[in-house]
Amino acid sequence: MTRLLLPLIASLLLSGSAIAAPAASASAAASAASSAASASAAQSIAASASSASVAASPASSAVSVSAAVSTDAASASAAASTALVSPSAGARPPASGSAPPLPDTTVALASDDPNDLLWQPDSDIIPTGQRGQLGANVIGPQNVPIDLQNADLLAPPTTDHGEIPNAKWPFSLSHNRLQTGGWAREQNVNAMPIATSIAGVNMRLEAGSIRELHWHKTSEWAFILKGSVQITAVNSDGQNFIGTVNPGDLWFFPAGMPHSLQATAASPDGAEFLLVFPDGGFSEDSTFLLTDWLAHVPKEVIAKNFQTSISAFDHLVDQELYIFPSTPPPPNEQPPKSPQGTIPDPFTFAFSKVKPTQFSGGTFKPVDSTLFKASTEISAAEVTVEPGAMRELHWHPTQDEWSYFISGQGRVTIHAGTSAARTFDYEAGDVGFVPASMGHYVENTGNTTLHYLEIFNSDRVQDVSLSQWLALTPPELVQKHLDLPQDVLDKLTNNFKTKAVVVGPQ
Repeated sequence: MTRLLLPLIASLLLSGSAIAAPAASASAAASAASSAASASAAQSIAASASSASVAASPASSAVSVSAAVSTDAASASAAASTALVSPSAGARPPASGSAPPLPDTTVALASDDPNDLLWQPDSDIIPTGQRGQLGANVIGPQNVPIDLQNADLLAPPTTDHGEIPNAKWPFSLSHNRLQTGGWAREQNVNAMPIATSIAGVNMRLEAGSIRELHWHKTSEWAFILKGSVQITAVNSDGQNFIGTVNPGDLWFFPAGMPHSLQATAASPDGAEFLLVFPDGGFSEDSTFLLTDWLAHVPKEVIAKNFQTSISAFDHLVDQELYIFPSTPPPPNEQPPKSPQGTIPDPFTFAFSKVKPTQFSGGTFKPVDSTLFKASTEISAAEVTVEPGAMRELHWHPTQDEWSYFISGQGRVTIHAGTSAARTFDYEAGDVGFVPASMGHYVENTGNTTLHYLEIFNSDRVQDVSLSQWLALTPPELVQKHLDLPQDVLDKLTNNFKTKAVVVGPQ
């Protein structure tokens, strides 16, 4: 049967070629070739079926030949259609004859469906896990206050995809260590495993209270939220330092540097501050404390060290003090005079006196070792974002970002590559984390100014702006990727060659 079919197939294919040859345009030729190939395939199938009905050979042979002919015909049709496609994936050829419409892009276009925040933390509703036609309401037990604070977790944007570890931790969920004179609560990898490079502590001291003399394996960076704190330090060369930090100011101690903290009487409430450590596994409970060390050294050894009697240490406590009350230090207290002198680069920095840069949607104020010379391992930026504005789409090349939200309400989507993206909502007292190189933005979703800190495990503040990157790339190349209207492409090229940083609402 195969021998009988082959001449017929060849004849039909030649017939199709003869039909297609007189066509005047490439489009008509492709259309004719496609039609001829389809007709040839149909005739071949019919011939195969007819032969199968009169031949003694098995029906499976006819099916096999028919399938082979159909495949050849489909390939011919596809080849003819391909001849019409421009080398540019996004090209739009003019319509001609009966040629089929061509796709505008190699993949589907992104959806215009809205993905706004569906409710606010103070909304008077019972939140549901629904967005448009997707999801359903909650019919089991529900923690309504938490769901109200996390709209983008219960009803995430449709642009979210894949898995990204949790990147939000409220200090309100941290265990609080209560002491006479204050308290301390921390966030580390035990609370938020994604934050492997940075940990934080929120600490409160009543007026006069002391965070006892101590040191850490890691460096310590601090931002004053309220009140005023006097710090002391002595380095390995015997140089000493005393300084006072006020709201919005900073301090920094290198790893192993002995120091102390004491709230002044500048505010009757004392002080509250944020401590940051460049190690996600850091725990405030594992610091080296003066009283804890001496409680575990024989008294006769202590007496020998200080060349005095054992009775001099009769009031030595048998466990750490950590935080304890005391009288406030005198204003402008001076350190004991050291024969080695004072520490040359101050461990305090009056960040509150640095003027921020104003952008269309808010302000940006970076600080790193170029300004605060002592801070060699941690840098930061203080950011404000007005309602409806956003911290532009960007990423940090090699630095992890640890964020602390001071006031307002924000929304962050983290893009981790390989199509993975997840959105988180933040409020005052929350900690966020974005690993190095992951694209993100910070949008103000509330009605008041969003105020937060970006903190990095580096001595420099660095980021790459998406809009600046595209504005400084040849526009023809950008157009081949995004297919923008010409006026938008011109605006991008002309207006974003410097970073927008904080973009105002339209």
